Amino acid sequence: MMSLAARLAGIACALAIALPALADELQDAAKLLKAGQHRQALERVNKALAAKPRDPQARFLKGLILTEQGNSKEAIEIFTKLTQDYPELPEPYNNLAVIYASQGQYDRARAALEQSIRTHPSYATAYENLGDVYAKLASQAYDKALQIDSSNTAAKNKLSLTRELVGRPGPAAVVAAAPKEAPKEAAKPEPEKTKPAPAADASAEVLKAVNGWAEAWSKKDADGYLAYYAKEFKTPGGEARDAWEKTRRARIAAPKSIAVGVESPKVTMTGADRATVTFRQSYRSDVLKSNSRKTLVMVRTDGRWQIVEEKSG
Repeated sequence: MMSLAARLAGIACALAIALPALADELQDAAKLLKAGQHRQALERVNKALAAKPRDPQARFLKGLILTEQGNSKEAIEIFTKLTQDYPELPEPYNNLAVIYASQGQYDRARAALEQSIRTHPSYATAYENLGDVYAKLASQAYDKALQIDSSNTAAKNKLSLTRELVGRPGPAAVVAAAPKEAPKEAAKPEPEKTKPAPAADASAEVLKAVNGWAEAWSKKDADGYLAYYAKEFKTPGGEARDAWEKTRRARIAAPKSIAVGVESPKVTMTGADRATVTFRQSYRSDVLKSNSRKTLVMVRTDGRWQIVEEKSG
């Protein structure tokens, strides 16, 4: 399990959107944080804040460092102030939820995550974390039911299932760690009785398109990346296509470097010109990284495979 600060940093990739590029002090501080040199990282961040006290990235990074140091009180103050100054950013709400959950304050964690989702309806990390918080709250409720009636078999079974999902109680496990449940494998495509070769070729073409999509993203080629999305692509939350593309371009342009990996892909042909691809998506920029489950629904139009639906988590 990665450290809490590493998890917080990994989910903060979107923070760079529409914000100034990291100053040298912040780049150095982020590297020091990843190396576990918290005191030195804090010194660099404080130096940046002395020059720009309201800089959101410096404040956010300071919150990460303080969280890793166990200084939850100051970290909460920083993230709370960020939600007030930048209410459009989902990450500070999410990180508040991580801290609240580590303190056992699951109702406050739930409220923070729901606000994060209202701010950014397609923020998959917040949905996953909210599911973990709900599972923990359910576990507490089933445990209470058993304290009242120890013979309640249904409550025993449900308690066992929820504990298996989120793991035994721990400071960071509820929100900061991935669920313990193993990811379900995508259903295998029905073998084509008369034409097995074309089906195999189609799967290979789909996978080639997915790898091309990841490669364009890694090259920070926004035009190439967006070309992999079909005209009928379902944008998150029904957002206007122009607004969605503008946001994606900003996210691609913000980091100095990006590396996107497609791990363990599984292609399911759901029709001659339609397929579903599930995989683990690894994202790494110059200072941040994350790893999540991804599902792409693809269609073939004019001989080219494009994305019509994208799901995370």
